[in-house]
Order: sequence, then C-alpha cells, then structure tokens
Amino acid sequence: MIETDNLILRRPEIGDLDAIHAMRSDPEIIRFLGGRPLSREEAWHRLTRIVGHWTLRGYGMFAVVEKRSGTLVGEVGLFDGCRGLHAQFDAAPEAGWILAGAAHGKGYAGEAGAAAHRWFAATHGERRSVCIIAPENLASFRVAYKLGYKSFGQVEYQNEPVVMLERIPG
Repeated sequence: MIETDNLILRRPEIGDLDAIHAMRSDPEIIRFLGGRPLSREEAWHRLTRIVGHWTLRGYGMFAVVEKRSGTLVGEVGLFDGCRGLHAQFDAAPEAGWILAGAAHGKGYAGEAGAAAHRWFAATHGERRSVCIIAPENLASFRVAYKLGYKSFGQVEYQNEPVVMLERIPG
C-alpha cells in the first residue's frame, strides 16, 4: 500500500468490481479507451486480469482510493500490456492511468502516477517506461509530461492512432 497526501494506492480487491464497472462504462471516461462501455462481466474480467498481472509480474495497476471519502476513484500503475506495437515500446513496462469523472481536475492522476513510479523504481529498479495516448487526449498528455514522458513516435493500435511516449530515468 502507498499513501500520498490525498490518496491510497493498493492492490485491487474483489470489492472494487462495482467501481471499476461504473468507471469503465462512463462514456466520458472511455472515449479514449476504445469508446465501448464494459459490461459487468467484462469489468469482472478486467479486475481478474489486473489481479493476475500482480501475481505474474509482481507489479501492476493499483486501485486508487481517495483518502477523504474512501471511494475508489481510479486505476494507476505500470504493467506489461503485451501490445505488439513496436520493439522499443514492448520491451519496457507500460504506465497507465484512468480516473473516474469525479476525480478529474484534482491532480490525482499525477499524484498517483508519481507515487506508482517511485514505488516501481524502489521495488523493480529505475528503468525506462512507456505509455500510449490517443492524440486528442490532452488531459492525459498533461499527466504524461508531468511524469517526465516524451513522445517517440506514433502507431496504430486497435485501428486508432496513438502516440508512444517514453520516460527515461536519470
């Protein structure tokens, strides 16, 4: 578990299903994630995939809980997406962040992202990481830049263009 000023980052739990389903079926949230809401069954598969990733890799997406309310407000962390995008991309852990609409505009993505990166460096070593962002997702680019990511190319993923970014420590 990681604690920041406003948040608690922890491994996902079975009780997170409703919050994940709500977040992943909100049209405003998923517009840059393929645009299709997840069914409850698909949200369950998402949750079990995240938990399984922790088991296989020893790292993954954290459940982000707002300390003040105790509400799960997002998922942030590093993971292995096995996307098959590009040799330079697939060789590094991938960072990701998704926050519920009520958590937008509070700086939580940057706060949680910075904490997740510090934790990853401390437990798995300081190393290059990557992320992908839809070209029109300006809010996500702001978070990426705050975390130290820089663009290194554009590819197509699931029939949509995405920008590849990398963060090189040091």
